[in-house]
Amino acid sequence: MNLQQFFAAHPKIAVAFSGGVDSSFLFYSAAKYAREVHAYFVKAAFQPEFELEDAKRIAAYVGASFTVLHADVLADERVTANPANRCYYCKQNVFSTILTAAKADGFTEICDGTNASDDASDRPGMKALQEMKVLSPLRLCGLTKAMIREQSKAAGLFTWNKPSYACLATRIPTGQKITAENLARTEKAEGYLFSLGFSDFRIRAVGDVAKIQLPSSQLALLLEHRKEILKQLQGPYSVVTLDLEARDEK
Repeated sequence: MNLQQFFAAHPKIAVAFSGGVDSSFLFYSAAKYAREVHAYFVKAAFQPEFELEDAKRIAAYVGASFTVLHADVLADERVTANPANRCYYCKQNVFSTILTAAKADGFTEICDGTNASDDASDRPGMKALQEMKVLSPLRLCGLTKAMIREQSKAAGLFTWNKPSYACLATRIPTGQKITAENLARTEKAEGYLFSLGFSDFRIRAVGDVAKIQLPSSQLALLLEHRKEILKQLQGPYSVVTLDLEARDEK
């Protein structure tokens, strides 16, 4: 099955849209092949502001219906306690919000950007999606991340080479309580590194310690800006460290 065949079988469908590589290509494909499509972006504490701006750009390019919803994920103690299966409860919260809005708009089917490269055995959130009967066309059609990037480039989507970006909650170790304050601290710190030209990196918070994880190709850039980074991050964090096990070498 290919995407054209999938959307022929599901001609009226809602898209869970994050502004990332996969869901942007899914939204584009749905707008191209489905009879009627509406995308829903859920703004929550775990998404940085730039994800919403990227989603708006893609929606304008695709030219299909797009709605921004809001979900208070921090109101769910099962999420903020940050257990190993936190993503399961978070997905329940986020997708319940989408399903409610989609149903009100006349959509009975919803799809997401899970692709064929995603490991279902290591994704508790995928269990929640299966229980809620969320469809994953990219996965069903055998499209891997590399294939999606290639086809996104051909389609003119600026997200084709956008680095993968896990939600802000992943920066906080399992078992450490998630608060609005530590999420905001992470977003501000990572935003600063973005402004210096870094990409595909993470700033992990271990208590009040910041652990910077970079691709090996950007280590020299970090040393070049070491003093400025320390000045910016010391204060929000008590200690700033560098993970020498580079992200692209794991």
